[in-house]
Amino acid sequence: MRVLVVDDEELVRTALQRLLDAADAVTVAATCDGPDALETARRLAPDVVLLDIDMPGASGLDVLRAVRALPAPPVVAMLTALDRADHVERALRDGASGFLLKTTEPRMFVDSVRLLAAGGVICTPPGSAAVLARYTAGAPAPAPPRATDDLAGLTPREHEVLTLIAAGLSNTDIATHLGMGVTTVKTHIGALKRKLAVTSRVGLAAVVHRVTGGQGPG
Repeated sequence: MRVLVVDDEELVRTALQRLLDAADAVTVAATCDGPDALETARRLAPDVVLLDIDMPGASGLDVLRAVRALPAPPVVAMLTALDRADHVERALRDGASGFLLKTTEPRMFVDSVRLLAAGGVICTPPGSAAVLARYTAGAPAPAPPRATDDLAGLTPREHEVLTLIAAGLSNTDIATHLGMGVTTVKTHIGALKRKLAVTSRVGLAAVVHRVTGGQGPG
């Protein structure tokens, strides 16, 4: 697993790099600003980018949009020292897959990064989690989405993958459940994002909950 840490504070950047370096099968790179982050993401093709939401110059939200626009975009989680729920909805719309407090306990932090790499969604700040819940609210195992204008163009297999995303399953779990490879799951997710005009799996889950009567984005 390749991880890119982007934070303008050297102390934070170094601490996170050392923490992740110590984890098994994790390769870590670190950079201090937005322009360098974009260039490093292009060059290293990380699986996960941990991106400070507050940086001088280009903000973390600006960098998020640029990174998610890459041809093979990595998963991006926003790093924050405070529980900044005011930025959460914008970040989710722009493709963030989660939010991590910089003060998260080390083992939980590493586990969270692994979950992100596996296709999961993570949110440690309580206020941010409340906003995230609006995008993923609903029963733990929602019924298959009904055919609607939003979903009419999906294949039966895409319907199945979409339903499991809304249920919170990771790419690996979806692959096991449907008897396919993880790469095939990622291909279906890419097709779903294009067809439903969203940029993240959180957005995909929001579509399901909206058309099945759950609470979608406000």
